[in-house]
Amino acid sequence: MTPRPYAMHRRTARLRDKLLEINWGFVLLITVIAGIGFAMLYSVAGGHFEPWAKQQMLRFIAGFLVLIVVACIDIRIWMALAYPAYAVALILLIVVELVGHVGLGAQRWLDFGPIQLQPSELMKVAMVLALSRYLSMLGPNEVSRPLNLVICLAMIALPAGLVLLEPNLGTAMLLALGGFALLFLAGLSWYWIVPAAASVAAAVPLAWKFLLHDYQKQRVLTFLDPESDMQGAGWNITQAKIALGSGGISGKGFLQGSQSRLNFLPEKETDFIFTNVGEEFGFLGSIALLVLFAVVIAYGVKIAMSSRNQFGRLLAMGITANFFLYIMINGAMVMGLIPVVGIPMPLISYGGSAMMTVMFGFGLLMSVHVHRQVETPRHASGVV
Repeated sequence: MTPRPYAMHRRTARLRDKLLEINWGFVLLITVIAGIGFAMLYSVAGGHFEPWAKQQMLRFIAGFLVLIVVACIDIRIWMALAYPAYAVALILLIVVELVGHVGLGAQRWLDFGPIQLQPSELMKVAMVLALSRYLSMLGPNEVSRPLNLVICLAMIALPAGLVLLEPNLGTAMLLALGGFALLFLAGLSWYWIVPAAASVAAAVPLAWKFLLHDYQKQRVLTFLDPESDMQGAGWNITQAKIALGSGGISGKGFLQGSQSRLNFLPEKETDFIFTNVGEEFGFLGSIALLVLFAVVIAYGVKIAMSSRNQFGRLLAMGITANFFLYIMINGAMVMGLIPVVGIPMPLISYGGSAMMTVMFGFGLLMSVHVHRQVETPRHASGVV
């Protein structure tokens, strides 16, 4: 049977055609969200572009170019590069343990002079790529087979364990949750999910005693009773709640956030920047930002559903699930719903590695969209 003209066109598309196929409405949406981030970084610096807003703008421009390039690369090439990308990210995590740069009490960065690379951020995308490739080779009934499940769990546990050793509990938790979400979306049976959840719950006391560092235990205790040490361990979350609550319905106004401008709020440019949104633009502004995030997630799900190949569907859902987890964990953290963990708000928080990772992930999402009619192989021998 002769291939449909559109499918043939997708296989022979030129660069110009691919650029036209990019969902520019989606690109505009993430640019608007990033613009809100620039404004917040300008505000927390007291109305100055230095030291954060200008750098973040330059990083976004670089990330924007990365997004376009990644979107135009054939989805089958990304499938072929999935395992090598995972291996490189895993090696970099091992190198961090050996010679990584220590900052804020943790060994998380590789120092290359003017550039500091955080391999755990790269692994967030690399693991989704590798898991998507492996799971795309399996049928829905094969995902729950013990051998396949053990391989997938090892692919999740290895990087999560290395990140936990840095120590970086927040990113390790994000890797684990993102990996399990992808397994669930690929068709993992509830017969495995329920016992696994019960096992995790049973292992909590052991993790508390043998895995968590003292400062991580203190964060949990502070979460349970922040008023017990408001001048010490409970300071961060107490000030975050004050900032969110003081904004009221409509906020104090742009550049009027006293908690950040008077330096009451710690990590105001990174993990706790969402509280500045709440203080300056109130409940309505915070909800508006979350609605924009929800539209991005809806775009991601739609792109996944439109893909004709299983690898593209899983990749798009994995990237979207990671983005959702970023938002959910950071938002819950600053509102005091979960203990404080080091997870930034995507596109809003200051950070080079996080910005580039998010933009690279969005580039993969656009690659799935641009090549949605391309069929990828369902067996290992068919991958380039």
